[in-house]
Amino acid sequence: MARYIGPVCRLCRREGAKLYLKGDKCYSDKCAFTKRSYAPGQHGQTQARKKVSEYGIQLREKQKARRAYGMLEGQFHAYFEKAERQKGVTGENLLVMLERRLDNVVYRLGFAASRNQGRQLVRHGHFTVNGRRVNIPSYLIKPGDVIQVHESSKESPLLKQIFEAIGHKTAPMWLETSAQDMSGKVVRYPSRDEIDTPIQEHLIVELYSR
Repeated sequence: MARYIGPVCRLCRREGAKLYLKGDKCYSDKCAFTKRSYAPGQHGQTQARKKVSEYGIQLREKQKARRAYGMLEGQFHAYFEKAERQKGVTGENLLVMLERRLDNVVYRLGFAASRNQGRQLVRHGHFTVNGRRVNIPSYLIKPGDVIQVHESSKESPLLKQIFEAIGHKTAPMWLETSAQDMSGKVVRYPSRDEIDTPIQEHLIVELYSR
């Protein structure tokens, strides 16, 4: 499957927003976006002065969301179509569905430094959902689900290091974390104001509605 494997800091600079793709580095003085908040490339500083069309603004917002959650275009569009068929506001439905992905929940619980790391940990079978090992990053969780580190992975040096730092992170209100048990529980679906990813979802809806 095709996937971007270049420097992820360029993606934040291209979208003009911190997408927190590098974990702890994004919170430090080493963050590339903090140092150079303009677009990458030799003409990056001049691009900010160019007038962007309405379509361009909508496209950038969609790209920002897609890159923040680490998905390809086809997969992201499939999520939009599902959100459109659900009751309620399409844009909010889309964001809630993206937040329900297992790789994102692992990241939100503090079990991974970034969504990308969460995706890798899930793929390698380090987590179980309700006692059953799940290695599909796009698996959609629901209220009541319990996410736990698999018994065979509890001695992993990487996971031990991550759990030692959990005390410095706070999980959102729709999740509960237990560092002692290396587990987390989904209390409910997140509300829109609990999703802090810098996305204006109505622009994505307008783009796909063209």
